[in-house]
Amino acid sequence: MTSPSQDDRSAPGSEELREQVERTREDLGRTVEALAAKADVKGRARDKAVEVQQRAAAKAGELKARTADVAHQVQDAAHQVQDKVQDTVPEPAGRALRDNRTLLLAAGGAAVVVWLTYRRRKG
Repeated sequence: MTSPSQDDRSAPGSEELREQVERTREDLGRTVEALAAKADVKGRARDKAVEVQQRAAAKAGELKARTADVAHQVQDAAHQVQDKVQDTVPEPAGRALRDNRTLLLAAGGAAVVVWLTYRRRKG
């Protein structure tokens, strides 16, 4: 027969078995959580929608800032042109330009927006 000391050395102790079972349970729990996350299509779609919304908001802010910069540049250029025209155009024509300044600035701003839209779609 075998002696009790040999059985104790070859068989794992009950504490060691408990630790092994606990590790296996933790691994199984992590695996189940990962599978549940993959199966949660609605949650993943919601997360993706939030991500896309944040990117769109950031891009909109960026475009708004660029548009404001371009609008200021257009206004500055319009004022420069207006100053040059006032110096060279006779008084009645200059008065007509001053009277329609808002219309001219709006037309110039619209032209810049159209140009930016065309450029963005082309590029």
